[in-house]
Amino acid sequence: MAFTNRFLVATTCAALATPLWADGHIKEFAAANVSGPEQGITGQVHLDVTASGVVLVRIDLSGLPEGTLGMHLHETGDCSAADFKSAGGHIAGEREHGIETAGGPHPGDLPNMTVQANGILKAEVFLSFLDPEAMIADGDGAAFIVHDGPDDYTSQPAGDAGSRIACGVFEKAG
Repeated sequence: MAFTNRFLVATTCAALATPLWADGHIKEFAAANVSGPEQGITGQVHLDVTASGVVLVRIDLSGLPEGTLGMHLHETGDCSAADFKSAGGHIAGEREHGIETAGGPHPGDLPNMTVQANGILKAEVFLSFLDPEAMIADGDGAAFIVHDGPDDYTSQPAGDAGSRIACGVFEKAG
């Protein structure tokens, strides 16, 4: 009986401590409020730095068109142009575009996302090559872009993902 009680207490303590431990090892670095002129696209994208140094991208968007869409982190924090080209190209660093390309992917390349008919996308992605201080918090900032088609993972310099349909400028946390 004593063993059972100690086991239950230990299990309960571990279960309660796990979220606290996890919260201490992921720190929000930046967030972007994303919107698009058509279809009421809205939502947020968060960049979190993990204990391993890999960046966790948390995507929560609605109003997206159904289908497979390319999404990227772009080099300039400017969504002022109607076509969002003011956000510049992908965050590239010294790498090539695309997961199927030698020397790829860009630090700002994300996998294609499949959006269902309800237009909602909730996803998490790891970016191993992204240096948030140098590439997000630099002098001209950075933006999150949604394209109207899928990235082909090979075409240079940007994957032939189509027009830009939504944009959000990253703001550094705290």
